[in-house]
Parts: sequence; C-alpha cells; structure tokens
Amino acid sequence: MVMALKKKPVTGMKDMLPKEMEIRDYVIQMIKDTYKTFGFTSIETPCVEHIENLCSKQGGDNEKLIFKILKRGEKLKIAEAKEEIDLVDGGLRYDLTVPLARYYANHANELPSPFKALQIGNVWRADRPQRGRFRQFMQCDIDILGEPGNLAEIELILATTTMLGKMDFHNFTVCINDRNILKAMAAFSGFKEEDFDEVFIILDKMDKIGKEGVGEELVEMGYTKENVDTYLGLFDEISPDVDGIRFCKEKLAGFLDEKTADSMETIISSVESAKEADFKVKFDPTLVRGQSYYTGTIFEVTMDEFGGSVAGGGRYDKMIGKFTGQDTPACGFSIGFERIVMLLLENGYEIPSKRQKKAYLLEKNMHKEGILKVLEMAKADRAAGKQVLVVNMKKNKKFQKDQLIAEGYEDITDCYKDSVMDL
Repeated sequence: MVMALKKKPVTGMKDMLPKEMEIRDYVIQMIKDTYKTFGFTSIETPCVEHIENLCSKQGGDNEKLIFKILKRGEKLKIAEAKEEIDLVDGGLRYDLTVPLARYYANHANELPSPFKALQIGNVWRADRPQRGRFRQFMQCDIDILGEPGNLAEIELILATTTMLGKMDFHNFTVCINDRNILKAMAAFSGFKEEDFDEVFIILDKMDKIGKEGVGEELVEMGYTKENVDTYLGLFDEISPDVDGIRFCKEKLAGFLDEKTADSMETIISSVESAKEADFKVKFDPTLVRGQSYYTGTIFEVTMDEFGGSVAGGGRYDKMIGKFTGQDTPACGFSIGFERIVMLLLENGYEIPSKRQKKAYLLEKNMHKEGILKVLEMAKADRAAGKQVLVVNMKKNKKFQKDQLIAEGYEDITDCYKDSVMDL
C-alpha cells in the first residue's frame, strides 16, 4: 500500500503565497539598501553549524531548541552509540550570531576593522509555534566587530530605527540597558554573583507577572526578603530616562563603573539628536535579554500594536574569543523579520511605486508570427521598466481578467490570430 503524501507543511513551517512574498522581497531589499547606506556589507554563512559551536552555552534557552543532524554514511553507527555526540555532528543554526562569530574568527585577516556585517537568512528553532513565531524563520542582523566604543551601539540603533521608519512604523520604543547595571543592582541588593543568572531569569518575567510576582518567585527560590525588597525598591526609584542612569551612577557607586553609566547616557543623547524616525528611547533596568553571551549594552524595540519586541540585540565581547583565544569587541542588532512582515500584512501595507504590470492574452492556436510579434512587444515593455506577463487566453476570459486585475495588472491586451486589440 502506497502511503499518501501530505500536502500541508511540517508543523511550525509555512508556505509563502505570492502576496506575502512580494512584501517579503520588498522588505529585504529595503533592509539591504538602508543598511548599506550606513556602511554595512552583506555576508552569508551556512545554515548548518558544528554541534560543538551551537552547544557552547552561549545561546541560552535556544540551545534546547536545536534541530540536530545525524552523522552520515559510515560515521553513523547507531548500534555502537553511547552518547548523543556519537550520533550527531551538526545542527541547523538557531540564530545568526554564533555563525558570525565563527565566520569572523576564520576570516578576520581578510576583513576590515571594524567590520560592519549585514546578514539575512533563515534560522531554525524547535519552538512552540504561535502568532508571529515559526520553527523556520528569517533573521536580519547587523553587527559591528572590532569597535570597542559606544559608536557601535549608536550606529546600530540609528540604522535599525531608520529602516523601521521607512516601513511606516511610528511611535515605537527603543528600550536600552546594560548587563553591568543589572549586575551592579543585584550586587548592591546583596545577591551573590553565582546567583545573578537565576535572579535575572526571574526578573525577565517582570512584564508578565509584575513586580510582586518577581518578588514572590525570588523569595520562593530561597533569597532573603531583605535582599529582595532592596532589589525591587531600586526599580521604583529609577526613571526611564537619562536621569535614571544618573541615579544608578550615584546610588550604585562602588558596584557600577562610572564609565558604564556615562556611555549609556551618551548613547541615548546621541540617538535622540541624530534619529530620523519617529520613536522614543527608554532606559529600562528590567531589560535582560536571555542569551548569556551578552556582556554590556542590550537593547530591544517594542511596538504597542504587536505587544512585544520586534528587534533586539546587544554587545557580546567574549564570543569570538572562544574561537580564537583573544576577545574581540562585538555588538549586533537583529530585526524580527517575520513579525515585521506579519504587521505589514495585517495593516494592509501597499508597496509604494510598484512597476506597472501589463499582461498579453494569447488566443488559442496563435500562429508563430503572432507569438513573435507579442514577444517583441513584451520585450520593449520590459525595457521600459514594466512587469510583463504573456499567457494563453482561457475560455472564461472575463474571470481570467478579473484575476489579473486583482493581482495588480493595469494594462491587459487581447492578442488574436489576425490582430492585436488593446482593451
């Protein structure tokens, strides 16, 4: 018995219809064009990575979501396998940052410094599918490697927000924090350094369970109420602006390097002065971002209409050193491409200044000379910048034309055996 083939895509994957692909192609081109005006250069890395790189304890919870790839041929000896490493040697990348770090470590001598990389590609996570989230999805990253100063953060935020502005997004918010401020607040409150990661995981739930919920979970985990109260009290005193950063600088003296606070203030004031798009910059001391590879500044873009972040990134100065033995300054920003496209589709976004679309309908059994004449006409139209479709005429010509009109064809020409008549 022949097994029936399945026409629906695998769970968490999706087929792209022409309307969506038109938007996706346009957004990708807009991203590339905008980022290149800021000096970013396109690169590409393989979708399959070494399993050792993917499981290097730098990707946070993403490492639990890897699509792993079995060894092939003679290397795959299932009967002799004792551990997973005996069976697996690769995996589909779960983000573009780990592959970029390997890429830079491998090619640093051939690249300029600092290097401004633009990378667009699919990534895979065995996650629970939900609105705006799939198991295969596209990421769009810009990264600056080799720049230790905060010029990297300023450029990344300006480039990303400029792109979002060109997509007609307004009134979004760039939330910014620093991992060193997170650590200083925890240390000031009496938490031990080895407990920081656990505290931050709970703090990251603040927007879902509120301050009281965070406090309850911390106490349940065994932390003293005095430390928890001191910690949560800080968030009541910190304003979401430059004044909040100045407060941290003064309050956390001895725990926080003054340079961290000064750098954050410079980033915010510089972005506010030079921005092109319509958005707010907010200092958010509760911003954590899950990936453990972040070492300094972290940021996210939030939109009320989505109810969550649509872009995020930060500084990861230690990652490349795991490949080379020498730390390299690195900072990146990733756009949630799928979420952006979803919002554009939901808002009925229309691509501006599209090419004029023209269609030629050929009568059945059109003679060779007639076809050649139409092809010459189509060639001239394409040379003039039009998008041209040459297709055979169907029996139900009216329905066919209605479909073409719905697809945006403004000029439809009927081509008969003996003449060509414009309608």
